[in-house]
Amino acid sequence: MAEAPPEVVVRGSVAGFAQEITVGAHRLFSDEPKDAGGENAGPSPYELLAAALGACTSMTLGMYARRKQWPLASVVVRLRHCKIHAIDCADCDSKDEMLDRIDRDIELTGNLTEEQRTKLLEIADKCPVHQTLTRGMKINSRLV
Repeated sequence: MAEAPPEVVVRGSVAGFAQEITVGAHRLFSDEPKDAGGENAGPSPYELLAAALGACTSMTLGMYARRKQWPLASVVVRLRHCKIHAIDCADCDSKDEMLDRIDRDIELTGNLTEEQRTKLLEIADKCPVHQTLTRGMKINSRLV
């Protein structure tokens, strides 16, 4: 049976935006940039979200290439989060609100064919974090 993933614990003071995050034995920080009232002590929550998508994308592409024994040498994923007006989005359901968008640029290094590169771009959309973000999720909150 698979081991349960470690609990993510986030602690912050009401004095500012800085947060301490622990995930099992790992410790990191999040904050808002100075122009948003933070101290820029770590990536913003949206930057952490983009990082999760980038890490998952790179891991998924590497795993797929290894399975296929393709000559993928490295993957670099560059991401940018922004908010866009729904009215500017041609394929959006609603035109009355702001939508979040992540632009993801994927750089593949290795002696890959054009067909392999195209397939890897397709596989990028199958990474679990991408699937979760595009499919949506339910978040249950309770006071303890």
